[in-house]
Amino acid sequence: MTAFGAKSTTDEVLAGIDLSGKRVLVTGVSAGLGVETARALKAHGAEVVGTARDLGKAGRALREAGAWPIELVEVDLANLKSVRAAADQLNADGRSFDLVIANAGVMRTPFGHTTDGFETQFGTNHLGHFVLINRIAPLIADGGRLVNLSSAGHRYSDVDLEDPNFERTPYDPMIAYGRSKTANVLFAVEFDRRHKGRGVRATAVHPGGIRTELDRHMKPGELDELVAKIDADLASRGEPPLEFKTIPQGAATSVWAGVVASGSEVGGHYCADCHVVTNVTDGELSVLSDGVRPYALDPERAKSLWAKSEEMVGERFSTDADALIGA
Repeated sequence: MTAFGAKSTTDEVLAGIDLSGKRVLVTGVSAGLGVETARALKAHGAEVVGTARDLGKAGRALREAGAWPIELVEVDLANLKSVRAAADQLNADGRSFDLVIANAGVMRTPFGHTTDGFETQFGTNHLGHFVLINRIAPLIADGGRLVNLSSAGHRYSDVDLEDPNFERTPYDPMIAYGRSKTANVLFAVEFDRRHKGRGVRATAVHPGGIRTELDRHMKPGELDELVAKIDADLASRGEPPLEFKTIPQGAATSVWAGVVASGSEVGGHYCADCHVVTNVTDGELSVLSDGVRPYALDPERAKSLWAKSEEMVGERFSTDADALIGA
């Protein structure tokens, strides 16, 4: 198999691959990585279904990228009524998916809550996807794949199962982001355990540093200040400055983990730069170094998060794939 890395693009990763007959669901196709992921998969023959909160914006972005037409489904991940309605729509349609890429997300938002009262980042990035994916799990074909977009931001914080909504903890937007990104990994770990018996594997990926709309909640100049601090830290280590990926490079790991790598290779793991990250450590990690925190891959932590998530959304999801739609 060709070795890919940090600079590989979606088209390089998918070169020579025919996805005709494959059906893929990608969340968050109104900007950035979601648009590029949809474009690349469609260009290689896949039937792509995209979700977005603003379908008009998604349509415009997809047309501009040459990824139109695709089927669109309205989903506001910060509103479980919207999430459940979308899941009902997909289940009523009944067509299966070979791959689901949970791409949508928010980053470093001011303190706030979703429609259902959850802290914004945890509620949107994790709980919205948790309900959507579990409700449509029977539609994921045997041998299919789930790819959750996480981030190196998971290193900022483990999930807090005692205070997920910052009711007692002082709010910090990066800690909240870290919790949600750790949750994305843990959700993949437990989903993989529950579904690998029918060949469905789940993995989490870090796309790398990319300038997309993800930083839209940051104050003017805040990202530049953060990059300056990162570069100073890297310089003190004798490492080169941070180099942002292009959007096609950032989306490459998602499609690599979804259709190029084998399920046994990526299932239950965390991937970056088109490979499985094997550096699982509590030790010091620079922003450029490979590495995933052990708490993000802890199977018992993953089970506990699953139970807490069910409690929070008021819905239980059976391990039996044929009975996964909750009450």
